[in-house]
Amino acid sequence: MGYGLVAVRRPKVELIQFGVIHLSKYNDHALKLQKIFERVSGLIDEYNPDEVALEAPFFGKNVQSMLKLGRAQGVAMAAALSRSIPIAEYAPRKIKQSVTGNGNASKEQVAKMLMSLFAIQELPKLLDATDALAVAVCHHFQAGKAELTAGSASAQRPQTKPRRAASSWESFLKENPDRIKPA
Repeated sequence: MGYGLVAVRRPKVELIQFGVIHLSKYNDHALKLQKIFERVSGLIDEYNPDEVALEAPFFGKNVQSMLKLGRAQGVAMAAALSRSIPIAEYAPRKIKQSVTGNGNASKEQVAKMLMSLFAIQELPKLLDATDALAVAVCHHFQAGKAELTAGSASAQRPQTKPRRAASSWESFLKENPDRIKPA
């Protein structure tokens, strides 16, 4: 399971950290869920994010895999909600569209776009890390359009003024004029 943290310092988005929660060494599914909760809670405690964005569950052919993924997502949500942090969910296609401009982009295409955006020198071995970072970037690009949910937490946090909808490319170009090279 991947995670990605970004800081939004208008007009820039800065990479804080991204990585993977290694779970393959645990055989017990309940223990894996516990480790997810502990790691996500630890990241929240360390970085104190204003919002948490997750990839929404998707429908697959393997029901057992879907069930396990849904539980993992639920545990990550619970970690945020237990600290009254609003959450947003994005469909995989929406994330890819937002980051690459193509809703059918491959994991490698998403990773390469993020490498360019954040000047990451080396492609991570596990693309779950860049997938998670893509969720954070998508959430930034969708600012003002995301529906945040956290019980009464949304009432406690200041509401941001919605901005005009923009394509991911338009936002990227506005926020990174130094990266535009003439043809």
